[in-house]
Amino acid sequence: MKIVDLGPEHEEIYCQCLEDWSDDIHEAGDHKRNWYANAKNKGLRVKLALDDQGRAGGMIQYLPIEQSPAAGSDLYFILCVWVHGYKQGRGNFQKKGMGTALLAAAEADARELGAKGIAAWGVVLPFWMRASWFKKHGYKKADKSGMMALMWKPFGADAKPPVWIKPKKKPLPEAGKVVVTGFLNGWCPAMNLVFERGRRAAAELGPKVEFRTIRTCERETFLEWGIADSLFVDNKEIRSGPPPKYEKIRKKIEKQVKKL
Repeated sequence: MKIVDLGPEHEEIYCQCLEDWSDDIHEAGDHKRNWYANAKNKGLRVKLALDDQGRAGGMIQYLPIEQSPAAGSDLYFILCVWVHGYKQGRGNFQKKGMGTALLAAAEADARELGAKGIAAWGVVLPFWMRASWFKKHGYKKADKSGMMALMWKPFGADAKPPVWIKPKKKPLPEAGKVVVTGFLNGWCPAMNLVFERGRRAAAELGPKVEFRTIRTCERETFLEWGIADSLFVDNKEIRSGPPPKYEKIRKKIEKQVKKL
């Protein structure tokens, strides 16, 4: 196994989160590519774990916390660490130490860049990006919002813990129409998939439904709303993880249309 910085030869597979075999990834559009083109100029760092055949089996992406959904200073924020675990495509690379090696490499890089610590989001339930996995690697909880724990590892005594940036407002319903609002940051294909399914459903349901896009990759827009990625039908948020099927999203919009 070898940990390398992302190079041009791996950019396409990185933008597909190593899942080039997945129909869902292709349905998610090119939002991650567009986000990457912007974020790499704002301090984004990406590392890949390659096996002895040079195949990318894992990835980690992190950026200055000032570009993340959290507030803090002199810290980097891990958007995700992912080791491919499906039978399809490149196969299952999990349980081989890739995640641990990627995390250690990101921490070492953040130290060299002068950061005072590194943070990450973790889910309190036992599935992807588990808070317990970060805890096992020396992280502690700095903040919590629902099922999302904000984990962090200080590098020194002078590091200050980060906090979540909380939602500040949400879309409001309008008389005579159903407004579907997609908040789009772009970094995560799973969230991009929800956005695309919401946009498609809204377009297919006729003139009583209006779809609106709020692009939160611009920091000022994100701070205005305090929402990075989400889908709202009028003022009601649709749970987006794991990504709901297109049919489920469409039914929720249709339900609101019937109330007009």
